[in-house]
Amino acid sequence: MQHSLARWYSRILAGLLLAGAVVSAYAQERPLALLGARLIPIHGDPIEHGVLLVQGGEIKAIGASNEVVIPPEAERRDLTGKTLMPGLVDTHSHIGLATSGSNERSGPLNPEMRALDAVDIRDPALQRARAGGITTVNIMPGSGNLIGGQTIYLKLRQGRTIDDLLLRTPTGRIAGGLKMANGTNPQGDPPYPGTRAKAAALVREKFVAAQSYREKLAKAGSDADKAPTRDIALESLVEVLTGDRLVHHHTHRHDDIMTVLRLQKEFGFRLVLHHVSEGYKVAQEIAAAKVPCSVIVVDSPGGKLEARDMYWKTAGVLERAGVLVGFHTDDPVTDSRLFLRSAAVAVRSGMTREGALRAVTSAGAKMLDLEDRVGVLEVGKDADFLVLTGDPLSVYTHVEETWIEGVRVFDRSDPKDALLATGGRGAGNPRAASLCCFGNGGDQ
Repeated sequence: MQHSLARWYSRILAGLLLAGAVVSAYAQERPLALLGARLIPIHGDPIEHGVLLVQGGEIKAIGASNEVVIPPEAERRDLTGKTLMPGLVDTHSHIGLATSGSNERSGPLNPEMRALDAVDIRDPALQRARAGGITTVNIMPGSGNLIGGQTIYLKLRQGRTIDDLLLRTPTGRIAGGLKMANGTNPQGDPPYPGTRAKAAALVREKFVAAQSYREKLAKAGSDADKAPTRDIALESLVEVLTGDRLVHHHTHRHDDIMTVLRLQKEFGFRLVLHHVSEGYKVAQEIAAAKVPCSVIVVDSPGGKLEARDMYWKTAGVLERAGVLVGFHTDDPVTDSRLFLRSAAVAVRSGMTREGALRAVTSAGAKMLDLEDRVGVLEVGKDADFLVLTGDPLSVYTHVEETWIEGVRVFDRSDPKDALLATGGRGAGNPRAASLCCFGNGGDQ
């Protein structure tokens, strides 16, 4: 009996010590002052030879060297010659889904499916995303379904399970949107639609069913006996109808974009348009609908027929029309390590520098309802930031360090991290990563 109690107490103590280790890893009690770098806060002008003070996972102060009071107990790091900017926000990615698959082919409408149940956070793709400076990501089901399922917003913290990376809404719900798609991807043999018109009809039919389900729930009130049988597919669509869950919609052609805008107007859901290869053709209509666009910048030829009119200048055209523009990788379409290149190519094609930098940071944060936490260097925001060797839009610039909530999660000076940044033998080996980085209760 004594031995059993001893083992029980030792397990409890070990659990408490592990919990304490995890908390301390992200509490970052001692202030950290980053000195001398060029700061790009996103909202506001760059600060030359600035100071960024972080503690407890938050930004405590930012400003010129003569404006920030540094506590005497703070750790100081001289980053003269470097550039600091907020961590990047990727609004559309498939990292971690390679072994699970991102398209469910049993039917075209799957609002009940959750990316949460399919993401492998030990996939090396997540580590490569950190190497590219991505700190917040929207991982989505694929575009092979009209409704692909619920997306998941993650902070790319170091963690043992997906629970360590989750973000939550102010109400406590796991943060994420709903992936939808139109065009050629979700077409096929029955039960899939064979035409664009039938695709829209199927979606409309499902949302009408959700409206009816919502009305029955409202009439039942707190009386469980009067409530309809629980339907987890319609539950997620009710969240869309009430505005609690936002729709992330894959769409390419201008006529497909207009179909999405019609559905949005009919059912009143909140919406972000993704890809918008022909968005420049209907920029005024998108702006009038006040719908943001997450644009993919593909810098090599090829792809599918419906994206043949993809245009490098789309982001700039949308920006000038007054549309909120963000970028995404659609990884593996664009490697997460090269995300900053999307902003650079957009500037080369007519977008403003300020707009392009917002598109990989604060605009993406707004599209994920996370603007109160991430996307800018500002007092009170999460201490998610990058240390760069130079200007973020230069082809010669490297991400040297990636920090999330005051904890460094990528360091190019570490050979293991450098391998992830540059590629080579062993860079895509998940077993090697697990042996080095996920054992003994946490990252080593």
